[in-house]
Amino acid sequence: MSKQLALFPLSSFILPGGKIKLRVFEKRYIRLIKEAGIGQRGFAMALLNPFVSQQHRDRVLSLATEVVIDDFEQLPDGLLGITVRGIKRIEITQRWQEDDGLNIGQITELDSWPNIDLGQRFNGLVRSLSQLLTEYPQLQQLYPEPELNNASWLASRWLELMPIQPGLKQKMSAEKDPISCLESLQHWFEHNS
Repeated sequence: MSKQLALFPLSSFILPGGKIKLRVFEKRYIRLIKEAGIGQRGFAMALLNPFVSQQHRDRVLSLATEVVIDDFEQLPDGLLGITVRGIKRIEITQRWQEDDGLNIGQITELDSWPNIDLGQRFNGLVRSLSQLLTEYPQLQQLYPEPELNNASWLASRWLELMPIQPGLKQKMSAEKDPISCLESLQHWFEHNS
């Protein structure tokens, strides 16, 4: 199914089930939030490619995630704060900018990874993420009931948190299933720790 979404490009990465808190201050993004809030047009979080110029056609990477607003607040500095949750993987097939610089994308919806019980596999990745959730209260606040035995949830959260190049995140998020992604993540950990 093809449709249009506004795009919120950032260096942060989010996948279905993921949550992220954002500070919104640019007029184009305030408009994006307003339009989403009244049901005029949805939006997606897209990953920026830091290795090309701002004007380059590949500045916004093609795999993104449609999101919904779960919560909003006025921050102490007076800015708008929102919490978004990823709901659907998408591919941006065409992108353009409106007059105020807001990116719009023609998108195609992609299949989500299935929920797969891990059993005893990837215990190291499970333990490490559990430890991160304990050590960082802001993460624990976003995920009060972590699905650590769900391969899809575990792979998605690691991809969001890992300090790896955006192109590699995109490649791993395009794996056919979450088990393949977890195998790639485990391999990355083994060679980069």
